[in-house]
Amino acid sequence: MAIAESVRERGRLVVERPGGIAVGAVIGYLLLDLLVKLSGTNLYFGGIKLIGGSLTIPSLGTMVLDGILVGLAVGLAGIGLSMTYSILDFANFAHGDTVTAGAFFGWVVAYILAGVGTGASLDQLFLFNSGEQLSAVTTLLPVLAGLVVASVGSIVLVLLLDRLTYRPMRDSGSISLLIASIGVALALRYGIAFVFGTQTSGVATSGLQVTLLALPSGTVTITDNELTLLVVSVVAMLGVHVLLQRTKLGKAMRAMADNEDLARVTGIPTERVVRLTWILGGGLAGMSGYLLVLESGTISFNFGWLLLLLIFSAVILGGIGSIYGAMAGGVVIGLVDSMALIWLPSGLTKASAFFVLIVVLLLRPSGIFSGVTTA
Repeated sequence: MAIAESVRERGRLVVERPGGIAVGAVIGYLLLDLLVKLSGTNLYFGGIKLIGGSLTIPSLGTMVLDGILVGLAVGLAGIGLSMTYSILDFANFAHGDTVTAGAFFGWVVAYILAGVGTGASLDQLFLFNSGEQLSAVTTLLPVLAGLVVASVGSIVLVLLLDRLTYRPMRDSGSISLLIASIGVALALRYGIAFVFGTQTSGVATSGLQVTLLALPSGTVTITDNELTLLVVSVVAMLGVHVLLQRTKLGKAMRAMADNEDLARVTGIPTERVVRLTWILGGGLAGMSGYLLVLESGTISFNFGWLLLLLIFSAVILGGIGSIYGAMAGGVVIGLVDSMALIWLPSGLTKASAFFVLIVVLLLRPSGIFSGVTTA
């Protein structure tokens, strides 16, 4: 009886959850293929190679490290987007260009400070044309100053945008705010292009490399710029956690995300909470953009817009409205985007991240954290 019941239960799962079975099969195949690749062998059937290839442990480690670094920055930006949705109930399509603006604010200041005394003119420094390459070791003070300016500049920008655009429209509904945010995004993006041009500029390079893993087949290293991204992102996320769980502001934000009308009735200053939401979200957006440029070494007028799809994916994957979901979703998206290089050409790695998003939404529509708002 027990065996028959077990068979019936398995049959019921196959019928009711075919998607879950298929996803499990795909994950199992990829894991097996990864293990075979690491062993440097191939498995054939009828003369056709099913799985296998060549992949070294250091190469895999480098991919994982790159995925975590990008994922942390994406998650950092996703926190602000998730908070905006939780408190104001609209998808802010200008968030990606806020990331770009923050990066430009910070890097202009860092570049000018680093270029003082080098003989380069102010316009060369302002437009990143002096040939200077900054790093977290060789130009520590300018890089740190730029990080602060990126956050503060983004905060000032989002508060100004809220005062001029979003606040007067707040009672018009989420669709009107969404459309307005698209207009704001276009204005920011092409305003930056008008000032700085559409070219991609090299602004940063590594000044130091630290070996994390050394094997005969290769090494896994982390640069000073990547280490800065890692440390700052983790500290910022821990700070957000403490703010939400240990302060009156955090409790007010969680209460307003759960029920704005009830929060207003109980005496919570909702307008102040909205303003502080913009401050926190804008500061984190500028910080993430600055750190991504520090890690990649290049900056362009539209990199935040291109990043916005990954940010939205991270937020949706983790659960819309969940801060911790945005953090976790960013790391997952970053890892998938990086490790997809094992099986796909570089031009298709973004598609793999979106495919994972679709699969997760099919199996768990509310996201990894099941839509837990704000906390």
